[in-house]
Amino acid sequence: MDTTTEQPTIDSVILEMPDPAIGASFYAAAFELGDKVRVRASEAPTNGFRGYILSLVVSQPSTVDSLVGAALDAGATTLKPAKKSFWGYGGVVQAPDGAIWKIATSAKKDTGPATREIDDFVILLGVDNVKATKQFYVDRGLTVAKSFGSKYVEFDAPSSSVKLALYGRRAAAKDAGVSPDGAGSHRIAIGSGIGPFADPDGFAWEAVA
Repeated sequence: MDTTTEQPTIDSVILEMPDPAIGASFYAAAFELGDKVRVRASEAPTNGFRGYILSLVVSQPSTVDSLVGAALDAGATTLKPAKKSFWGYGGVVQAPDGAIWKIATSAKKDTGPATREIDDFVILLGVDNVKATKQFYVDRGLTVAKSFGSKYVEFDAPSSSVKLALYGRRAAAKDAGVSPDGAGSHRIAIGSGIGPFADPDGFAWEAVA
């Protein structure tokens, strides 16, 4: 009997906000992610850190600067200015809808002209128990690509789809440059063929065709 299964994929991130028209305009101007980022109306109460970071991984510092600059021009605010660190180069901005975006590269020097090309789009969930949530997703068919104990987990994904990673909530907030405190709706849903369900931290997955 053939027991092979296709690796589940994440097709889109659905961001909830009071004015989706403003959100759609911002994301088209800032990051050009197309159908990978969708918006819809919601007035669900939320405050503080929503428990996730949306991360764009690019090839070089000038591309980080290009995307950060476009986001700021479109109405984002700076949480962490783009700068060099021991791991590479990156910055963090907050979109008008409240979503936190990290744009980063492992490279410390440019190897060509600046572009707007994005190599990976990663949903980083800040969770209460990394090991338990890792097992939750493994039980739903995801395959672990990288795992650092109770600190960080990254799951396999085809290059064309959105990737998923787990981080401790406090570590994620620190990485974003915000307080870990927050309550209410995450105001995000994950669109995938393996939904619908909610994970242990209340992150909602929705079925897509």
